[in-house]
Amino acid sequence: MGAPKAALEWHGSTLLRRTVGIVGRAVDGPVLVVRAPDQPLPPLDPGVRVLDDPREGLGPLQGIAVGLAAAAPDADVAFVCSTDLPFLHGAFVRRVLAAFVEGVDVVLPDARGHRQPLAAAYRTALAPRVERLLTEGRLRPAFLFDECRVVRLDDAALLADPVLAAVDPALDSVANVNEPADYERARARPAPQVTVQRFGTLAGDGHGGRRTLRAATLAGAAAAAELVLDRHVVAAVNGDRITRDGETPLAAGDTVSFLAADAGG
Repeated sequence: MGAPKAALEWHGSTLLRRTVGIVGRAVDGPVLVVRAPDQPLPPLDPGVRVLDDPREGLGPLQGIAVGLAAAAPDADVAFVCSTDLPFLHGAFVRRVLAAFVEGVDVVLPDARGHRQPLAAAYRTALAPRVERLLTEGRLRPAFLFDECRVVRLDDAALLADPVLAAVDPALDSVANVNEPADYERARARPAPQVTVQRFGTLAGDGHGGRRTLRAATLAGAAAAAELVLDRHVVAAVNGDRITRDGETPLAAGDTVSFLAADAGG
């Protein structure tokens, strides 16, 4: 890419902030970020736990090992993804996690013609096995899959979920950006289509009702709705996340409700 992917600008936020926020909204548990030793990261939500990878140059399997070991005390299963998935949707994350059943070690999407080990779910108890593969110099995720009970989800299996089919029919959730041209094309695409509502005093002067607009962040939605996201305004995303953090990522199908903080925020 020629620049750290994590810090790439994304509609007023960063690529890492977006990916972390989307995953955080989709999972019931902590969100962990694994970075290279001393790697600088853009600002993240205070609730995100940052882990330092003690060894460089061992590829994604090393990062997976660190993340699974850290997640194991809190969760049996972890969704694992790379930083550079700007169109990742929470519905994709939930579809992958929903495919976990007793006896399965990995749920591996085989989407858009490619296996997606960095948009997959792993049993956290695999951490010691991954460490052994690293010690043996077997650094590709395929070596892990050869030793595991893997459920593969092709396009049809993924899109059998009606929610995912509605919000991400092209499975853009797995589209990554590896080169500057990839990033430029992705950044030039329209922001997600979301629904905005204004309540209370913010609905005055004919601004009430539902509006459909495009916005990739809460700040973008506020601006498109002709609001200033300050201490007097608070938002609820899909009715269950109250925030005024302008970098909160939005995805296709989201509903954002704005109300005056003085009137119940």
